Amino acid sequence: MNGRGIIRYVIAVCRFGLAALFLFTAGAKLWILQKFVGNVAELLSSSNINYERWQWPVTVAVIAAEVVAAVLLIVPRTIRVGAVLSALLLIGFSAFALYYVYVLHGEPLECGCFGNIIGSQLGFKTALRNLVLLIPVAIVFFGGRKHQPQKSTRGTEGISV
Repeated sequence: MNGRGIIRYVIAVCRFGLAALFLFTAGAKLWILQKFVGNVAELLSSSNINYERWQWPVTVAVIAAEVVAAVLLIVPRTIRVGAVLSALLLIGFSAFALYYVYVLHGEPLECGCFGNIIGSQLGFKTALRNLVLLIPVAIVFFGGRKHQPQKSTRGTEGISV
């Protein structure tokens, strides 16, 4: 395998790994939906946002954004858009985790990002994990070329100008 083949393999692993991660986290949130909605409500109320009104829209938006990011990463024509959405999600989750713990001085909550499978609390470790995941996002963004249709040379033989 040459260098170009290895790079394409690494990009594919990062791309499908990120898609699997987002699908897994969306599925885990759906699995523990009531608990996740409760976590969202608590986070919103600590941020002085009307949690009764916004808990379901925020929950649906987070899960939908993760599914959309995964689909965009899987479809060849939308890889770079999926990488941008993935980066925005990871940076947004990291920023909110840091904001909640260090600005609002909230008690570290179970974030429910991975359901009950992996217990993690909002804070520095969550933010660091999400920011480290920006490395494969960058690999996918800068390694994923825009889809270029194959040029056809059929039918041009024998034409003289």
